[in-house]
Amino acid sequence: MTTLGKTQAELTRLVEEDLRAQPGCETARVPAVHALDVRSGRNWEIPHVVLGDSLISDVDRAVMSVQRRLGRAFHLIDDPVTASDAAATPQGDS
Repeated sequence: MTTLGKTQAELTRLVEEDLRAQPGCETARVPAVHALDVRSGRNWEIPHVVLGDSLISDVDRAVMSVQRRLGRAFHLIDDPVTASDAAATPQGDS
């Protein structure tokens, strides 16, 4: 399976939108995703979530679901200038 490259800002926005769409997580926020030091597959993680009025159990479940789903679709790229080039270059899934 191939993934599309996204900048940190793009991926953070996608993750937050997807997380907030989950039941009970409407007020949760994702400040940023962080890069993992890996060469292929999912190379990012969601290290912190601001709960807002959401319950931690709802957020925990949603973070695992969002990480799994979006981790199969997107990888994090280093340079925002190359985002469009990297999006066209598939990267393997682990």
